[in-house]
Amino acid sequence: MANVDSIAVAPADSDPTPGAEQAIRPADSRALASRVRALVADAPALLTDGAVMAFALFTVLYHAAFLGDLRPSVTFRIWLVACVLLAVVALVRRRRRSAAATAPATTAAGEGGEPAVERPAVDRRLLIGVLVAATVAAVSAGVAGTGVSLTWWIPAVAGLLAAVGGILLLRRAWLNGPVPTPAAPAPTAAQSTYALVISVLVGISSLFMARNTPDDVYYVGKSVWIAERDLIPLNDFLFSENVLPAMGSQPPIPSIEVFDGAFANVVGIHASSALWYVLLPIMAVLAALALWRLTHRWAPRRPVLAFTVAIAYLYLVAGGDAALGTFHLPRLHEGKGMFVSAVIPLMWLYLTEWFDNRSRRSLVLIVALSITAIGLTNTAAIILPMLVGAAAFAMLLVGRWKAAIVAAVAALAYPIGSLVVSRLLLGGMTAEGADDAFYNAASTYRRTLLFGVVGVISGLALWCGPLLARRRTPALLVAGATLALSVMFVPGVLELISALSGISVVLWRVPWLLALPTLIGLLCTVRVPAPTPALRRAAAGGVAVLLVAAFALFATPMWSPKSWVEVHERPTWKLPQQRQKIAFWIKELDRPEGMLLAPKVIMRTTPIVTSEVRVVLPRDFYLVEYDLNSQFAKDRLLLAGFADGVSAPTPAELAPALDRLDVGTICVYKGNQYARDTAPQLGYQEFAARKAPGAMICFRRVA
Repeated sequence: MANVDSIAVAPADSDPTPGAEQAIRPADSRALASRVRALVADAPALLTDGAVMAFALFTVLYHAAFLGDLRPSVTFRIWLVACVLLAVVALVRRRRRSAAATAPATTAAGEGGEPAVERPAVDRRLLIGVLVAATVAAVSAGVAGTGVSLTWWIPAVAGLLAAVGGILLLRRAWLNGPVPTPAAPAPTAAQSTYALVISVLVGISSLFMARNTPDDVYYVGKSVWIAERDLIPLNDFLFSENVLPAMGSQPPIPSIEVFDGAFANVVGIHASSALWYVLLPIMAVLAALALWRLTHRWAPRRPVLAFTVAIAYLYLVAGGDAALGTFHLPRLHEGKGMFVSAVIPLMWLYLTEWFDNRSRRSLVLIVALSITAIGLTNTAAIILPMLVGAAAFAMLLVGRWKAAIVAAVAALAYPIGSLVVSRLLLGGMTAEGADDAFYNAASTYRRTLLFGVVGVISGLALWCGPLLARRRTPALLVAGATLALSVMFVPGVLELISALSGISVVLWRVPWLLALPTLIGLLCTVRVPAPTPALRRAAAGGVAVLLVAAFALFATPMWSPKSWVEVHERPTWKLPQQRQKIAFWIKELDRPEGMLLAPKVIMRTTPIVTSEVRVVLPRDFYLVEYDLNSQFAKDRLLLAGFADGVSAPTPAELAPALDRLDVGTICVYKGNQYARDTAPQLGYQEFAARKAPGAMICFRRVA
């Protein structure tokens, strides 16, 4: 057989020998297979990092577009061109790095790929004290919400002791122990394939589950308004035609609704379809991959098992309006849903990478993710400082003050700066308004981490998390988050923050900074004492089964009607189907000019269908923004009660309100006999009827 040297010096016009072909082809095949495996292994990182950079770019372009008064469709087209150019540059750079890369040095590894390094001595008394305090805190916090008379001071103090003891324990281990390298093993092709398959299945499932979320009249309604008009409403767009002052919740900082509207306008489809049939599955895939990446980075062993448990937690623990599962698929299309489901785990991941290697790439991703966060929701300007502050404090304890300061500036400069500029130039962003509700520490825990068996599990994940995460940076960051949240769970602290900052609307969301699904998954990575590796793996699997069984038995799953979710046989809009059909039916009627008065559920649905039909009351929840004692609010509540059939105001009371609001069309259910009898007395004439189900009668104003 020809050797390598003979092949290299063969004349250019000579035919290679059969032996040479056999020597080359297997090598080429192996090289190709290796490249494919590397690409698959890197796919979750490429997809999530690329999405972060792309949406951050759109957010910056959207904000810059105010200077040139560009229409959203123009901004979107500029963004598309910029994304293509940046993708080409990234591809070229990736190929150059691959060509210049050398084989990485191998290191001995312990179970699950954790570096085999000398472990520092552990203060066993402190460790036992942390475990005891964590257990007391978790059990008492979970029991406190079940009707048992138990003061919240018990879980609060026990949790604070566990958090302080945990961070001191990890600080001592950091300062006394050797530095392990590498910080974490890279994901294998098989692991990434599993994560990709699960993420795609999550994306597909998002098409079939629909939650009727009242907030959609604002978020989705804004996208519809932008898609139909190719304009960005800087003022109110629900009660008026971009005329009335904007609600306190609407400075024009978030870009997600603009992105959806601009995308729908450019592609030429309905904005609601663009959101729920195209963008939502993509967001679901990205959110699941973000969870996978953080779980893989933080898990000391068995990351696939931990990821599986974390996904099961999100699907099986929903129900309440504040549970993390509720903010996943059912509300992922809202910016705050994507923030807690994708941005939070990615921020912890990028911070972990930054503190491990302090690379320029990690810092760029932190900046891009902070821009993405404020592009999704204004809540980012409140939660991100807490998250980054917790991480920075943990790193300050071990002397990483320079890296902590740089990370804090990178993560907070754009979100805080954009809100300050918006406030100075456009006003808005007040803390008072329709969502101005306050929940104390106990209520916050019960709403987000829940109570009973699930609350105990959440507490164990919270207060034992620092002991479960991979050593050094991940463990220390988890300890910082645990300490921050434990301090806020002390009675009176949230009240103090509310009084000093003037905000109460989002303080119940402070547990979002925790990346709880990942910590839940880490519970099954605990090293169970067993004589053989096989038995240890079996024990870990048993813990995972017990966790999933507890979620299934003691929590409300995402697809349950108790979670306000309907499961359909085909992809659907996230609306009750009958209301959607009625709104489209009204849209197609030959209506006179003026507002539409209809039952409140139909008026709440209509802005999601079209911005062309102006309704009397898009949502009564928002009237707080305009003073409930004003004539503005009283007229709308009076007429809505009349259309719903829950009140019977006289024609003398109705007529002035109808005139002031310029109501051109009245549509009521056929069962509302009083409204049907009264409408003709008010100068309205019947002109359309809809058969059951959802039978309605419509009247139009007679000129």
